[in-house]
Amino acid sequence: MDAMFGRTKKKTDAGPRTVTLIGKPGCHLCDDARAVVEAVCAETGARWEEKDITQDEELYRAYWEQIPVVLVDGEQHTFWRVDAGRLRRELGA
Repeated sequence: MDAMFGRTKKKTDAGPRTVTLIGKPGCHLCDDARAVVEAVCAETGARWEEKDITQDEELYRAYWEQIPVVLVDGEQHTFWRVDAGRLRRELGA
């Protein structure tokens, strides 16, 4: 953690990155985000997972007004719309 700015440092080891998509069923923006995340992760070799905000009270409280939300290695990357180029850059591609 960078004590001066209160930020965690980006993952630098050679292991695969993990992208987490937080959304809910029936959300068209979540569907759009899923397509981008799937494609970019397939290109870059990153792992990805999806979490349903309606099944997790903590996620609901934290992100309800922002879904879909994309995390990279546990840190919020974006919300509402996912830019494929920006996600690729974040993943080091």
